[in-house]
Amino acid sequence: MLALFLSAFVTLFVVIDPPGCAPIFASLTRDAPHGQRRSMAIRSTVIATVLLLVFALVGEKLLATLGISLDAFRIAGGIMLFLIALEMVFEKRTERREGRADEISRKAAEERRPIEDISVFPMAIPMIAGPGSIATVMLLVSRSHGLPQTFVVLAALAAVLTLTLVALLAAGPLMRVLGPKLEAMITRVLGVLLAALAAQFVIDGIRTSFGVA
Repeated sequence: MLALFLSAFVTLFVVIDPPGCAPIFASLTRDAPHGQRRSMAIRSTVIATVLLLVFALVGEKLLATLGISLDAFRIAGGIMLFLIALEMVFEKRTERREGRADEISRKAAEERRPIEDISVFPMAIPMIAGPGSIATVMLLVSRSHGLPQTFVVLAALAAVLTLTLVALLAAGPLMRVLGPKLEAMITRVLGVLLAALAAQFVIDGIRTSFGVA
């Protein structure tokens, strides 16, 4: 069970990327008062948690309703995660996130209005509960055998989302401690790990589809 928890934790941590969400949240809420920043951090994490739990628990039934096999989803999810990994290694994911944050901040400044509530978009969706994290949690739950293993995966998800909330609440001080160079190094290392995990998802899907032991 410990091996399953660690595997699920590492996978979800890499995909959701709490350290990567922190600078984006700090940038989007730099002009907001402390109370509003705290509320948005909690709200975005809660919304993302509900969304991921829904897909974790009923995602497989949804696939069956749409006529999509679990193996096909494994392969598609693995490819999607591999693309995310490539973006992390070459820092494209960070650039895209920062570009989205700068655009929202610029629009708010041009319109001279208070900082908007970014807890639903873009923080909860798609930065925390994006296509990658939704696919990952569905894949991990689908690979679980019985309720005990499912609860272990959900516990790993809860741990990662708790770390995400902590990262958002401590976004400002955290960014000063990490610095851009250390953050870039961590992102690239995690990207390599995610690429290997994504390849394993694809291999598992192909093996099961073709009945290869």
